[in-house]
Amino acid sequence: MVIAVYGGSFNPPHVGHGMVAAWLLWTRRADRVWLLPAFQHAFDKSLAPFEARCGMCAQLAREVGTGVEVCAVEAELPTPSYTYNTLRALRERHPTDRFRLVIGADNLAQIDLWYRWDGIQAEFSPIVVGRQGFPPVPDAPQFPGISSTEVRRRVAGGEPFAHLVPAAIRDQVHALYGGAP
Repeated sequence: MVIAVYGGSFNPPHVGHGMVAAWLLWTRRADRVWLLPAFQHAFDKSLAPFEARCGMCAQLAREVGTGVEVCAVEAELPTPSYTYNTLRALRERHPTDRFRLVIGADNLAQIDLWYRWDGIQAEFSPIVVGRQGFPPVPDAPQFPGISSTEVRRRVAGGEPFAHLVPAAIRDQVHALYGGAP
């Protein structure tokens, strides 16, 4: 089975994440998509509690449907857990599956900062997805330029954000990040 590992802070998850997960399944890029929230961000960004982000990702997975689930393995790994180490741990735990990393085009500018990117490319065949505002990616649609940073900014500033997150997590996003729904 091919499992697309879609890692990120998911701080909070938004409709763009759901679109990417659905596209991966609909186009048969993968048999399953595992949303993998970072336990501790490798670049030391401040994050909402891990359990809350996992819960929101689980709700997003239910909204997208069969084939999407949450993988909380980073809570069990030494910190910081670099993507390469996480993928290797998953492969060790699930030796009959093939893992592919999913990353957005917005991450390509920082790839030189990633631990063992060459190993990730060689062992986990990344699937790069397009994102509005960044150069197009061959064989991938340009997904909306929605970001968790923008969602947090809007929530904290009392600006509308309901169109950026699944309705099922709207109240939790409001409670975690403050502001008006």
